[in-house]
Amino acid sequence: MKSPISLVHETPAASPEEARRHFLGKLSVETDPSDVRHDQLTGLDSFLLVDVRAASAYAERHAAGAVSLPYGDISPDSTAGWPKDRLLVLYCWSPACNGAAKAGLRFSELGFRVKEMLGGIEYWQRDGFPVEGSRAGSAPVVG
Repeated sequence: MKSPISLVHETPAASPEEARRHFLGKLSVETDPSDVRHDQLTGLDSFLLVDVRAASAYAERHAAGAVSLPYGDISPDSTAGWPKDRLLVLYCWSPACNGAAKAGLRFSELGFRVKEMLGGIEYWQRDGFPVEGSRAGSAPVVG
């Protein structure tokens, strides 16, 4: 009988140095709700949490402490008063939403340092972290 082929080993694993570079690259542009909330609770406010969904979605429900700037509205004018030395942590709806990635591109083109909060408002709320807004308890988790 023929030995089964390993799908895990079909493609060789990266060397430790290649893996280190890969994961360092990912972590330099990503964070998660747990890390964001940890920093909020410990008073480490070296970043600005930005909800990049539509203003109406933000008004209904957003992560505690977040400000709103829909990704379609990001421009030199709309960010004129924003400090470029402060990290921006961006989020949208969920893992299936690429609004934060679009916003990250726009903000970085304007000279801002950015990270995407993985999972968006969906995973923020799933983790039990506080939300604010007119429908904080009843707004849909995803849009």
